[in-house]
Amino acid sequence: MRLPGKLFASYVVLVVASTATLVVASDRSLRQRLLREATVEVTRETAYFARAVGTLRAADLDSLVHQLGRGTTRRLTVIDTAGHVIADSDFPHEALGTLENHASRPEFRDALAGRTGTDIRHSVSTGRWELKVAMRVPGGAVRVSTPLPQVDAVVDNAQNAVLLGGLLALAVGAVLALGFARHVARPLVRLRDAAQAIARGERPAIDTRGRDEVGDLARALRSLDETLSWRVGELERERSEMTALVASMAEGVIAVDGAGAVTLLNPASRRLLRLGRDAAPPPALELFRQRPAHDAVERALRGTETAALEVELEERTALLSGHPLPGGGAVLVLHDITGLKHLETVRRDFVANVSHELKTPLTVIRGYAETLAAEEVPADVRRDFMSKVLANARRMQQLVDDLLDLSRIESRAWSPQPERLALKPLVEEVWSSLKPRADAAQLTFTSRVGGATLYADPQGARQVVLNVLDNAVRYTPPGGHVTVAAATEADGTRIEITDTGVGIPGEHLPRIFERFYRVDPARSRELGGTGLGLAIVKHLVEAHGGRVEALSTLGDGTTIRIFFPEPPAH
Repeated sequence: MRLPGKLFASYVVLVVASTATLVVASDRSLRQRLLREATVEVTRETAYFARAVGTLRAADLDSLVHQLGRGTTRRLTVIDTAGHVIADSDFPHEALGTLENHASRPEFRDALAGRTGTDIRHSVSTGRWELKVAMRVPGGAVRVSTPLPQVDAVVDNAQNAVLLGGLLALAVGAVLALGFARHVARPLVRLRDAAQAIARGERPAIDTRGRDEVGDLARALRSLDETLSWRVGELERERSEMTALVASMAEGVIAVDGAGAVTLLNPASRRLLRLGRDAAPPPALELFRQRPAHDAVERALRGTETAALEVELEERTALLSGHPLPGGGAVLVLHDITGLKHLETVRRDFVANVSHELKTPLTVIRGYAETLAAEEVPADVRRDFMSKVLANARRMQQLVDDLLDLSRIESRAWSPQPERLALKPLVEEVWSSLKPRADAAQLTFTSRVGGATLYADPQGARQVVLNVLDNAVRYTPPGGHVTVAAATEADGTRIEITDTGVGIPGEHLPRIFERFYRVDPARSRELGGTGLGLAIVKHLVEAHGGRVEALSTLGDGTTIRIFFPEPPAH
């Protein structure tokens, strides 16, 4: 039931209850008053009747009783001391023997005791409710009875009048109550609608002009609305900041509720777990296949913080840590260490390769030096030994120089000083330094660079072209061909150096720019390579903001494609 209906029903119930109370109260009050007045009157009549009976002879008693009864409309009764009725205005003398003995009647006992006896009861003789008053007389008692229906009639008339007034008051009160209920409920209904609008996140219009309690409530609701709006705005701002922060984190963040369901996955975690952008994640315990990771998630959900644990995620490696939340659930953090693992592998390989590359020439030098120091060696043998010692020393020197160059570039101790260079003179200069070796291997050379230019550091560009051409001469069989081509593009210059050498298997192409990486280590050492040339090329080109890639087919030669960008427009 709505508020106006409740108020209306309350008012109607109040009026009905008031009317009923008034009817009951008037009934009791009027009935008691009428009974008191009737008792006083009947007592006075009984006293008169007692005096009249006391002066008459017994032979005249019955006629007197009937005569007075007809004149007063009362029932007059004379009772002897034994309780027998000896005269009654409502019964003939012959029927008095059929009446009950009155010795036990309360009013008769009181009269015999010398008091005025009074009683109200249903008369067995007449079959109606009567007020009975008795007084003592010589030889017994007299009693006057009056029927109560007369009192009831007066009371009923009064009750009918009161009831009619109550019904009229109910009708008028109902109309007034309906209007008053609507008047009282209208601002409360408006406040209810405003509260519902606030709950929906809307900004309702609230009338705060009232000066009563409803007005106070409206003002309190307006203040609440403003406070909630401010707090919701702050929460939304903080949530947006937190969402943006979590989304931008390099670490994978996974939020899990108390039941183990994933509630949040940031982009980094989706990449690590190889989940699509809109793919629904499985439960947290199914995200990881390794048993230690599964146990770590379970401990975090039970409220125990877990230390970083290394887990394998298909092609990636990550550190997993779990942090329980106070209200249940946990936050799982994935830190991608694939790059660190790769760097660690590269570092180990680098140390191993450097040690190996230095150990070989040192062993050769030491062996020949010990032989020369311990024995008398013929002059021609001594010259051969010394030439080999010198060759290995030069190889070590080249290796150290390449390592220093690579370290200087990686540590940014060297930065390019680019300028506009003509590519054709640069290529011809580099090839002229390699021409004796190329001629010895019967290699032919073609330059198709035309008038191309590039924006690069002169020494850096020279070393890039030299290292790539040196590899081409080194790994191209006799009778092969080396070609340098260039093309000017909108955003830079592309250089392609192609040979007809042995080529590189496809599985090795992604790694040929790593330090000391060789497709055929034995052949590379035999040809005098250090395994650092292409690594230096890659770092020099990237220092210019460019890029380098290798294209090759086993047995069909190799193409190294180098791109130097143009300077940014001012």
